[in-house]
Amino acid sequence: MISFIGRSAIQKIITLFFVSIVSFLIIHLAPGEPGQVDPMNPKFTPEVVERFKKEFHLDKPLHVQYLYFYQNLLTGKTVSWKDNQPVLKKIWERFLNSLPLFIVGTILTWTLSFPVGIRSAIFRGRLYDRSATFLSYLLISIPGFFFAYILIILVVTHFHVPVIGMETFGIGDASVLHIFMDRIWHLILPSVLGATGGIAVLSRYVRSQMLEVEGQDYVRTARAKGLPTEQVYYKHALRNALLPFVTMFGLILPGLIGGSVIIESIFSWPGMGRMAYEAILARDYPVILTVNFASAVLVLAGTFISDLLYLVVDPRIRL
Repeated sequence: MISFIGRSAIQKIITLFFVSIVSFLIIHLAPGEPGQVDPMNPKFTPEVVERFKKEFHLDKPLHVQYLYFYQNLLTGKTVSWKDNQPVLKKIWERFLNSLPLFIVGTILTWTLSFPVGIRSAIFRGRLYDRSATFLSYLLISIPGFFFAYILIILVVTHFHVPVIGMETFGIGDASVLHIFMDRIWHLILPSVLGATGGIAVLSRYVRSQMLEVEGQDYVRTARAKGLPTEQVYYKHALRNALLPFVTMFGLILPGLIGGSVIIESIFSWPGMGRMAYEAILARDYPVILTVNFASAVLVLAGTFISDLLYLVVDPRIRL
């Protein structure tokens, strides 16, 4: 087991190194040049550009720029070209804003998908299964931005409360409880919106996986013993159907960045996804590269967590 964890960790570190190289090359091979002269800005003269390039080592070869960038990144010296703020500090602040959306959305997705999918497998072909299937495909088909605007219109029209941003404007002088409840209210709608698509997709996977293991010998044996249907599915069939979902669970961590761009933009939520989108528009290369590196770290951390969960779910790996 220790050798399995060690090999997995070494593979992740090597992969992260090559990902950092590829992402750095792609950013610098993209159209446009860092620090190029802006004809619309009279203050951005060629002399200013040359001073800018020297300050950020852009006048050196690409491999030297790579070493300088990741050295500054790991030591916390990397700053944003847009506002000259430390990149790690900006990302940490936005990370804390995105974390509640991610946690609530993930809890909703994984706590609702399994009961819906398992009951669809139990009542296959019946009214419940058909209704769940129709609703799932409906939620998958509706674009997220369109569904978001519908929810915003309904909530604002019927409840007459603000839903945009992290808090209501001018609430800073209210009590702590009032501020907390206001934050929870602003959190509900984007979290529910982010969870709807995940519930629709994941419940379909759960249903198909449960139907696949339904014909196995151990399930028929459990039924022949007279065990209740719920116990057969939830205790015996579900554990053997969990392996694909262990992999999926480990891959939800990148949703902290990539999965929240549309939702954060629509609801004006100052999170990681929105910051990455604004950095791309502003060609803020340090932020873009740091976000790419953070995304790679989250992906590899998620797969490493999946490897550890495999040890819990599958005794064959543990042995």
